[in-house]
Amino acid sequence: MPGETMGGLAKGLAVLEAFSKDMPRLTISDAARVTGLSRATALRCLNTLTEVGYTTFDGKFFSPTPRVLRIGSTYTESANLPRLAQPHLTAIRDAIDETASLAVRDGDNSLFIARSEGSRLLHTGVRIGTRLPLYASSTGQVLLSALSEDELADYLRAAPFPERAPHTPVSAEAIEHRVKSARTDGMAIGDEELEPGLLSIAVPLRDVTGRVVAAISVSASTSRTTTDDLRHRLRPVMQQHATELSRLL
Repeated sequence: MPGETMGGLAKGLAVLEAFSKDMPRLTISDAARVTGLSRATALRCLNTLTEVGYTTFDGKFFSPTPRVLRIGSTYTESANLPRLAQPHLTAIRDAIDETASLAVRDGDNSLFIARSEGSRLLHTGVRIGTRLPLYASSTGQVLLSALSEDELADYLRAAPFPERAPHTPVSAEAIEHRVKSARTDGMAIGDEELEPGLLSIAVPLRDVTGRVVAAISVSASTSRTTTDDLRHRLRPVMQQHATELSRLL
């Protein structure tokens, strides 16, 4: 029935989400600190996750197991958006020979939910399930462009943000400028904002009401392309498929 919840399940999922690239292993104290749970509650959650096969324990650290991938694959295999987007990402990849991705907003991050790998490998480490900070990524700036002025102001109150690369926008003013440019131009271009040597471009994906629901992005190395190439060669291809995909939503 609506309104009925299971607090233990919510706590267990919170502990599972505490694992990250920066914290691939957790002690009981780590889990309690990250989630805000008591040590006793964090331990019960970790013991339960270990019992059902989602984590392992080596006597000090808990680590996630490959079984966790089942949770993510449930979404990517059943949700409409990744499934509908995949052929278009593949078509973009084939047209420009670069990796194309689809990301949605997940709190203060862009969450990548679909991807079509190109033949040229990058060192970004981006894959399905990767989260990138909104302020430092072209996908994030496109997703932020969907916010109202009040919502954007609320987000920018956390500035200054950590610097990720030579050109990362970290101040409220710099981020606001990029977000408003993305809103006006219908795209965002990242020039070594997320990682040295990395260029990226993102365009919005809208539903039938015109609301931005996701961002389609392409990343490339500065050694083989330029921002002008992103703007004039890649952007038309991406926008064409964004428009076609929007009709399916």
